[in-house]
Amino acid sequence: MKKLSILVLLSLFSYITVAQDFNNVKITPIKAAGNVYMLKGAGGNIGVLASDNGLVLIDDQFAPLAERIEAAMKTIKDKPLKYIINTHFHGDHTGSNNFFSEKAPIYAHQNVRARLMDKEPAEQVALPVVTYQQSMTIYFANEEIQLTHYAHGHTDGDTAVYFKKANVLHTGDLFFELGFPYIDLKHGGSVKGYLAAVEKMLAIIPDDVVIIPGHGKLTDKKRYQAFAKMIAFSIKHVTELLQQGKSEQAIIKLGLGDKYKSWSWQFINEEKWLKTLVKDLKS
Repeated sequence: MKKLSILVLLSLFSYITVAQDFNNVKITPIKAAGNVYMLKGAGGNIGVLASDNGLVLIDDQFAPLAERIEAAMKTIKDKPLKYIINTHFHGDHTGSNNFFSEKAPIYAHQNVRARLMDKEPAEQVALPVVTYQQSMTIYFANEEIQLTHYAHGHTDGDTAVYFKKANVLHTGDLFFELGFPYIDLKHGGSVKGYLAAVEKMLAIIPDDVVIIPGHGKLTDKKRYQAFAKMIAFSIKHVTELLQQGKSEQAIIKLGLGDKYKSWSWQFINEEKWLKTLVKDLKS
């Protein structure tokens, strides 16, 4: 009983800490191009198409932020929400589904619905009501919104969203502009699949595209190319070391060299990135 009480207290402390953090979060709109905006807050970056005909929301961060997200959207254009798109199932991108699902339908890859259905009761959120296998196009407010699924990248349900008229790409977590990526190997992600997805997008997007990454600041194709180059180098480097019989610890000690030292960030440092590479490339 004593152990259980301690666990409950620890869980409560963790919850309160998170709640306090959310209390200080501000949702900031940043114009991308045309009628498309990025909202910065806590968790994955949000995309918004703001038109006289209504709003389209790409991802919705955490549940405690839902009303602040809605308020931020209305400062751009005070119109009703028409569509919601989940780029994948992680909670920092789908946490406000319950709040927004009462206002508009949620679209996502079919694996997103399946993954969300598997969540523990305390983590469950509203499910997508429209799903697809490969791609879908939404024509709305003179904009062509292209949804494209990339298999086995960050997860097994990733969607990139391209606003054709505005020339804005929301990559979801197929781009961490701030550094090394997180790849969810337990839920269908893979290192090589991630690189393949990035390279496919780079091959088709215009040179002057504006990119809303899953995490990080508003950016461009040049930065995405540098990101792809880093991943390709990492895969080649670790593969060669594994072929030489190097252990995980030896590979971590060798690292990636000075060129990519600055790519470590709060959630994924070089060691975590190398551990992901070793685990996936050894299997």
